[in-house]
Parts: sequence; C-alpha cells; structure tokens
Amino acid sequence: MTEEIIIAGFGGQGVLSMGKILAYSGIMQDQEVSWFPSYGPEMRGGTANVTVILSDKRISSPVLRVYDTAILLNQQSMDKFEESVKPGGILLYDGNGIANHPSRKDINIWRVDAAAEAARIGATKVFNMIVLGAYLQIMPVVKLENVMEGLKKSLPARYHHLLADNEKAILRGHEIVKSINKLG
Repeated sequence: MTEEIIIAGFGGQGVLSMGKILAYSGIMQDQEVSWFPSYGPEMRGGTANVTVILSDKRISSPVLRVYDTAILLNQQSMDKFEESVKPGGILLYDGNGIANHPSRKDINIWRVDAAAEAARIGATKVFNMIVLGAYLQIMPVVKLENVMEGLKKSLPARYHHLLADNEKAILRGHEIVKSINKLG
C-alpha cells in the first residue's frame, strides 16, 4: 500500500501540521514515510502545501506531480491541484471560500465544512483536525491511536492539555464529511 497525499491551503490553517501528524502516525505503524513541505515567505496568510507519502515499500522520491489524494483548503489550492489527482483518486475540500467547486467526474470528491464546524464549536484552532478526521474516515491509512501519538509528538508539551479537544475534532470530522461524487 502506498498513499501519496498533497495537503494545500493558506499558511495558518495547519496544513504543515496536518502533514506532520500523518507522517508521525505512519512511522508509528512501521510505514515508510516522506514529509515534504512547501510554503511562501509570507507564511500566515500565504499559500502552503505539504506532500506526505505513506508506504509499506521504500519511497524513491518525495517529489510528485500527481497524487492519490488532494486535501484542498482554499481556492488557490483548488485551482492549482485539482487536476493533479490521479483518476480514481480522492479530492477532499473545505467549502469555505471555494467559489469554483471541483468538477472532475473521474475522481471521488468529498466535502467537509470544517471551518464552519470549528467556528460553530468555538474552536477555530482545531480546524485542521476536523479536516484530518474527515480524511481518515474516507481513507483510514493510519490508526486513531497513532494519530494521537503523532499529535502528541508534534505539539509542544505546553499544549498537551488540548489533546482531548483535538481528538474530539478528529472524531467530529469523521461524522460531518460528505460525498459529493463517489465513483463505483
């Protein structure tokens, strides 16, 4: 099994953190892992993306042009990466700020309204965990207990009191993800 993922959005949305948590989770499951971030100099508010590869085989290169899954969190990312999803692959997006929704018919399209849900529960900092939970509902490439360990490793100790809130957000993402176009 190899899963090649691009996560893209604005800096400050937790894009790189989401990728890092997936990578740590894969390591804990004895998978081969690649985490390859890319972001502009402006960081918060600028664009950011990360490529994560999880595999049970050796990974030859972290640089990809097409992906099994794209998790897209803003319109610029949608415009740039929608066409990079392999036919039959997955595109997961947050509807907030998306004017041109994905239109491909040869991929599985899923939507999670994570920004709206994070605002509703008054916890905007868990937005990325809601998105991650939605992805793991669609494609359970890592186990929840390993995600929680990955989260613990990536969060500074002073934030470990937020682990339970993050777990709730992941589980909420499981519940609210919706299929828009599911093949097969």
